[in-house]
Amino acid sequence: MDSMTTVRLHDTERASIHPTAIVAHGAELGPGVEIGPFCTVGPNVVIEAGAKLVSHVVVEGHTRIGEGARLFPFCTVGLPPQDLKYKGEPTRCEIGARTLVREHCTIHRGTATGLGITTVGADCMLMAVVHVAHDCTLGNNVIVANNAVMGGHVSIGEYAVIGGAAAIHQFVRIGRAAMIGGVSGVEADVIPFGSVIGNRARLASLNVIGLRRRGFDKAQIQRLHIAFKALYSKEGIFAQRLEAMRAKFGEDPLVAEILAFIDAPSHRGLIRAD
Repeated sequence: MDSMTTVRLHDTERASIHPTAIVAHGAELGPGVEIGPFCTVGPNVVIEAGAKLVSHVVVEGHTRIGEGARLFPFCTVGLPPQDLKYKGEPTRCEIGARTLVREHCTIHRGTATGLGITTVGADCMLMAVVHVAHDCTLGNNVIVANNAVMGGHVSIGEYAVIGGAAAIHQFVRIGRAAMIGGVSGVEADVIPFGSVIGNRARLASLNVIGLRRRGFDKAQIQRLHIAFKALYSKEGIFAQRLEAMRAKFGEDPLVAEILAFIDAPSHRGLIRAD
């Protein structure tokens, strides 16, 4: 059966579907979409303009692939979560525009008892053998290196970098522009702009390199560094240091972002410095 007859295509420009690909009736392909050899696309999948499935890619469930995204061989997106409570509910998965999903990545759809959706933002790069579990939320411009894995309900802020073979516990929050060192076991939340490393991970410093790359100037980074040192000094009680930091530095936008992160509800608590 010609797979071209089983899928809704936009009239402006036909998608390209390899003869060996299987595209189910009901799937929606935008203009310029490329479906490579031996790919499988389910009936509730939407693939937006210019996206490409290189080969041997499986996309199932109520899944949306963003414009210009590229999915490489043997990755799977939108398959059922690894959760014994899941009973086939029509939960969702979304991949943002221009995101790269490399070989053997697995991105599972959400659960009815969680957010109901797994989201990977725009302009992300997931390197080979990354696992994104159910109900995870990754912001825009996140980079996840090879073999990193995350449990369910993990939240990762934009521009964060996750090192190779890192393991992130379920319900952990990773703040914006944070850096997770390679082979780190992350059991608790990581503040925005923080840098953690170790098994189990400890908060080692600020992610200064990431801050520079994001365009923050020297004065902004210096103020953030002073506030960081005050908060994570070894003298006194953390709660008292937190309130002192709030009073002294709370008007600074970057410090205010860290304070808001600390104040927000947390399942796992915060990773602390040594």
